Amino acid sequence: MDSQHPRHRVVIIGSGFGGLFAAKRLKRADVDVTLISRVSHHTFQPLLYQVATGILSQGEIAPATREILKRQKNAEVLLGEVSDIDLAARTVTSAVGPHSTVTEYDSLILAAGAETGYFGNDAFEPFAPGLKSIDDALELRARIYGAFEMAELEPDPASVEAWMTFVVVGAGPTGVELAGQIIELSRRTIKNDFRRIDPRRARVILIEGGDHVLASFGPKQSLKAQEQLARMGIDVRLQGMVDAVNETGVEVRYRDGRVEHIASRCVIWAAGVQASGLGAQVAEQSGAEVDRSGRVKVLPDLTLPGHPEVFVLGDMIALDDLPGVAQVAMQGAKFSAKKIRARLEDREEETTFHYFDKGSMATISRFRAVANVGRLELRGFIAWCAWLFIHILYLVGFQEKVSTLGHWAVAFIGRSRAERTFTLEQARGSLTNEREPRVPGTG
Repeated sequence: MDSQHPRHRVVIIGSGFGGLFAAKRLKRADVDVTLISRVSHHTFQPLLYQVATGILSQGEIAPATREILKRQKNAEVLLGEVSDIDLAARTVTSAVGPHSTVTEYDSLILAAGAETGYFGNDAFEPFAPGLKSIDDALELRARIYGAFEMAELEPDPASVEAWMTFVVVGAGPTGVELAGQIIELSRRTIKNDFRRIDPRRARVILIEGGDHVLASFGPKQSLKAQEQLARMGIDVRLQGMVDAVNETGVEVRYRDGRVEHIASRCVIWAAGVQASGLGAQVAEQSGAEVDRSGRVKVLPDLTLPGHPEVFVLGDMIALDDLPGVAQVAMQGAKFSAKKIRARLEDREEETTFHYFDKGSMATISRFRAVANVGRLELRGFIAWCAWLFIHILYLVGFQEKVSTLGHWAVAFIGRSRAERTFTLEQARGSLTNEREPRVPGTG
């Protein structure tokens, strides 16, 4: 080992589940850890939809990374957008504005996550934002609550209807959870808050290109979830592909050949993800392949071909059809940290990453959810309680857990939502038609 660098240098890119858990797993290792992230916080993504719909504040699901790691003496945190990874030189270049930093590494853990993917239709983005970051959640909050405000101002009935029609594209967990919360918001929280409009008349349309909602949960759970959505008043449209999105709404083409234009001023995209572009960058240098979503086809031990010192985690990997969920990133973080420690201690390494599926769950509405745990399928209130317990368990920090429980009590037992504040700037012009595409990579 280089005498100038007696300790092994581990650089981690990303402060999500993969990056943060990898750093914490190296707490007692004889290494120096540098975590580089373009945001100052760790985002608990499964609860972003609750920030978007006014139940939780961003601070409750996004504690500062520095605060989380402040007692880990072998770890430092750098703010920066990573622009270049040089596998040959073993360096990472990051920047904040004009300030650029080059960080050397002996081991690299790439856990930069994914962004909303539009299947090549990036022009949809200004009119149909996704939900992958705090910025996205605050923008959606402004668009959702702002739509009711604009409806209150409109004299034209057709315009009122367009503002009060919410279209969610994609019926996976995020889409279903968003649709359920928007309908509850209109039916419970704000039903008496306006004078000219009746929020209870809001329409929520859930569009899915496949044959089922929550398809990954299996046919029985999917059918029950769809029935529950229908009872709540959500209009589920299956086998529909979005051909166009603009300021007037969406154009949907169905499998039977029908084409429909849905007038809506609030469209939300929950239909796909695209891995960070850093994956393609390291794949090109190592000879690895990437799939259509930009995920890297890693080796069975999560490393790059010819570069055993580089690990790729979470949403960035294409391996054994693993899902893009938090548990894949967390278990990958544990696996890679264990391999790094084994190498330094000259112990035998595990050669294959084995993912243990702990189950999946999604909320449909207040007190209703679906959950698959092994062969066990849970629905209704029991599933919702399981969802509640698991999400509290994985929230980082005692303060966040207590505060979140308080807000849930207010929202679920009562009718109020504490986080309804928004600004016109957060809506990115959706309330004034002055939309600008988001600069790629700014989250």
